[in-house]
Amino acid sequence: MTFRPQTILQYMLIFVPLAFVAEYMKFPDPVIFLMACLAITPLAGLMGRATEGLSDKLGTGMGGLLNATFGNACELLIALSALRAGLIDVVKASITGSIIGNVLLVMGFAMLCGGLKYKTQTFNKTAATTSSTLLALAAICLVVPAVFHYYGRTAGLITPDEEHNLALAISIVQFSVYFLSLFFSLKTHKNLYVREVDDEFEQAIGTENWNVKISITVLAVSTILVALLAELLVQQVEGTAEAIGLTHMFIGVIVVAIIGNAAEHSTAIMMAMKNKMDLGINIALGSSTQIALFVAPVIVFASFIMGKPMDLCFSEFEVMAVVVSVIILPFVTFDGESNWMEGVQLLAVYIVLGATFYFL
Repeated sequence: MTFRPQTILQYMLIFVPLAFVAEYMKFPDPVIFLMACLAITPLAGLMGRATEGLSDKLGTGMGGLLNATFGNACELLIALSALRAGLIDVVKASITGSIIGNVLLVMGFAMLCGGLKYKTQTFNKTAATTSSTLLALAAICLVVPAVFHYYGRTAGLITPDEEHNLALAISIVQFSVYFLSLFFSLKTHKNLYVREVDDEFEQAIGTENWNVKISITVLAVSTILVALLAELLVQQVEGTAEAIGLTHMFIGVIVVAIIGNAAEHSTAIMMAMKNKMDLGINIALGSSTQIALFVAPVIVFASFIMGKPMDLCFSEFEVMAVVVSVIILPFVTFDGESNWMEGVQLLAVYIVLGATFYFL
């Protein structure tokens, strides 16, 4: 019997009831926080598998749209819970962490693990370049509000309302570009993104026996549970940060981002080890693009609806981390080939950034 990462995620479902029990028994905040993290990880995996299962059954167009909309629902739910709690710094940090985590951590591990098995792996460089350009746009959308904030505030030229209005305008641009990119990938240039759906892939994500009804049921139940656990997790952020000496930024950039993307990490790595680097790259870059151009604007829109407008002024170091990730990306994707050393380089950058966020 083949032991797959999906099997580990199935065993981790035991933490779902344990997290609620820990909250009922009034365990210390760090314990409840850890339980919630361990519980969300397998549920995020189930959400991803259900979305992929529906994508395979509904065809390329509708399936691609579904996957593009719900691919990062877990991260969105956690961010919305943090937004309701007023933890804006955690919201922004989770966006930053998801972008750099997918570009550096997921792609790095995929290239490393695949490269140790195959000397050189190839992928569609046109699709990778398009995703890289979209992420460059995301970096610009972070740099501009930061410069606007620090220059304008220093000169006394702008007000918080003007920053909020700028965030709204930029979010509309991001949202529009994201859906145009979907039209590009699903309609006009779908030949660059067509995924070979085979038994090997379905076995990798564990959906070979799932029909549409099962996928919808799993997606609905998992979404409800993640929403509840996200509220539980966010309630413990303050106490956990104080108890173990972690900043909100580190929790958002590293912890929240990793638990939200754990299932995608395992799938991308498995595809790379099966010499399907095209799919591994698409998973990593597609998720980053979705976070930057879809999830971030949705959070901004939601903040206005809640009456708690959020600007897009990220900290200097968060902006730098995203820009660094975007800068290194073309160097490993321009030739359409990858090897294990390129994976090491991406992981090294992630570790350096992670260590800096820890000591910041």
